[in-house]
Amino acid sequence: MGFNLGGIFVPKNKIFYDLFEDVVATVNEMANLLKIIVHEPDFDKRSIFIKQVEDLEHKNDEHTHRIFTELGRNFITPFDREDIHSLASALDDIADYIYSSAKKINFYRVNPNDTGIRKLADLIAEGSVQIKNAVGELRNMKNMRKITDALVKVNSIENQADDIYDMSVDRLFETEPDAKEVMKKREIYQVMETATDMCEDAANVIESIIIKYA
Repeated sequence: MGFNLGGIFVPKNKIFYDLFEDVVATVNEMANLLKIIVHEPDFDKRSIFIKQVEDLEHKNDEHTHRIFTELGRNFITPFDREDIHSLASALDDIADYIYSSAKKINFYRVNPNDTGIRKLADLIAEGSVQIKNAVGELRNMKNMRKITDALVKVNSIENQADDIYDMSVDRLFETEPDAKEVMKKREIYQVMETATDMCEDAANVIESIIIKYA
């Protein structure tokens, strides 16, 4: 493992922290763009922002691939190899679902001026901030309170997203007469809610890491 006798991470493994911090910064940027997308009424302008999200998703894939490459290259790692792999995969899943959420809005030509869509976008952005906060503290694990507070908030955000999803679908069936619109919006709600699930999955991996090494 990546500890010396004093419990300090081996300096040569700084690369993993750098890469994880790059990933969460990219995910956070994607989430912020999603908030812009759901408040942009013009289809063509939304397309520009969606392309930016796509580019960031590809950038994040490169970061994730680099983590896996470094995992195969380095014998000593800052924490369990399985945990590094799990965290990289969980963060990549958040990025994938943010991109999918953005893409589906224009693909289905849905007007994002919808309370459920906008509230879910807000929660995705807040979840990404909390994951970023938690990952940033893994480098030294000195501020455990900041990590645990972030993880608790992610759990709360996921619960809120579940409630918003249920209420949005219920309202959709009551007020939308077009069956195609119901199917389109319900799928968008579902993908966005899943993005918050992925934040919770990442939080669970981080919790496992701090339990082992804090």
